[in-house]
Amino acid sequence: MVLTHTAYFAVIYLLVAVVPQGFLGELHHASNAVFIVGFLGTWRYTWAVTNFGRAVFFRRIAYPIWKRRHHRRFWASNVKSHCYFMLTSYMVDNEVTIMVYRRLFEAASKARDGATIVASVVDGKDERLIQQLYASSKFDMSNVELVIDRIKSSGKRDAMEKALRILADKAPTKDDIMVFVDGDTVVPVDIWAQAAPFFSDPRMGALTTDEAAIIDKQNLFKDWFTLRFNQRQVMMCSMGLGNRVLTLTGRMSVFRASLATDPGFIKGVGFDFLDHWRLGRVNFLTGDDKSTWYWLLRNGYQMAYMPDIQSQSAEDQPRDTFYDSAKTLMIRWFGNMMRTNGRALREDPRKIGFFTWWSILDQRVSMWTTLVGPISVIVAAATVSLSVIPLYIAWVMATRYMFCIFIALFNKEWFPITHPPILYFGQVAGAIIKTFVLFRLDKQKWTRQGSGGSGKAMALQDRVKAWESFAHHALALSWLTIAVMFLNTL
Repeated sequence: MVLTHTAYFAVIYLLVAVVPQGFLGELHHASNAVFIVGFLGTWRYTWAVTNFGRAVFFRRIAYPIWKRRHHRRFWASNVKSHCYFMLTSYMVDNEVTIMVYRRLFEAASKARDGATIVASVVDGKDERLIQQLYASSKFDMSNVELVIDRIKSSGKRDAMEKALRILADKAPTKDDIMVFVDGDTVVPVDIWAQAAPFFSDPRMGALTTDEAAIIDKQNLFKDWFTLRFNQRQVMMCSMGLGNRVLTLTGRMSVFRASLATDPGFIKGVGFDFLDHWRLGRVNFLTGDDKSTWYWLLRNGYQMAYMPDIQSQSAEDQPRDTFYDSAKTLMIRWFGNMMRTNGRALREDPRKIGFFTWWSILDQRVSMWTTLVGPISVIVAAATVSLSVIPLYIAWVMATRYMFCIFIALFNKEWFPITHPPILYFGQVAGAIIKTFVLFRLDKQKWTRQGSGGSGKAMALQDRVKAWESFAHHALALSWLTIAVMFLNTL
């Protein structure tokens, strides 16, 4: 590892060495690219430092105090808190299903006040396998009820809505909790003991935890997921300081059971939509975790983060290459984000918290500011000198390496040399994809399913919408490029 990191800095040195002496001054006089990139960089770095500082304060100081207070209040009250689990499984390998349900049954058996599990499955083989695992469990299952809901393959939202209606018939109380779990996610065995105390606060609506990926192959895809989850830990800790996280991940999150079975909540999960001025009614296919998050945000509930509790998800590379896999996943993730954060911005900042509101706004703005740097460099290379390219690459390599150091220190684990370039790839490719999905909010697709969100609309209507989306996207990028070129000539 030392050798690869040394070689990395050697490349930075060589890139700087090929730049002619005095070029930076020449570039400064001939173009404002350095000023533009520097100004936006300072803004972005200030935002990053702000989030990092908040994350450190939350993780080291605020969260331990907050956790002790809630646990002390909960265990002293001796309140009863039943633990409900809702799982949805579709096209999950048997090995993963066995791993997931064995851990689930262990966690359910440790719930002091009993547990109820509702598992939504499509295949009969999954139903038989789960029942066999339940019957042969080595843990005491006398206080654990298992309900298997055999459903048609009509989508995750339908499965969740039906499961929630089954759970609503159980009449959960305000002190009960409900764990939403994906069929490929391994829950912590002590999830009830860790999560239930936080709901002693009546303002608490839900919470989510740290995440890790289970990936067998050591490749770029695994490095990318590791970096993403390490970045997520920092950002979620920052948002956790205000008890308003920006997502309640669908892999595993915990809800107040009485809220999760509220008719409005169930309706929002089963059927969510937005009315777009150009695309019309856009029914949400994916993004159930954004729907649950928005319902709680709109109704004024807190959503907490537990950085010391971790779920693990089995992740498969969906496409043959790293690029195609990352693109496929980011289109789904960022599409969910863009379909929800627009309406979240219309909420009163005083109700949801100013920092939360500003963070949501930053999701919209950052995709454009991220592209200003590369565009400025391309313009400068075309109008001044190609020497700006190696200088920019060296600057990117150095700054992303520093970012990776901060992320590694926060997570207490060193990083492979692939992380800095992957970080830059995620920022730029992510920004491009965000602008792409912003103008195509009606395009949705599950990674494991071939279904899309455009429905049975007429082919001509689909073509018109596609051309309109392309035109609006191209116009927005053109205006951004023109603005950068204009600033370079001032």
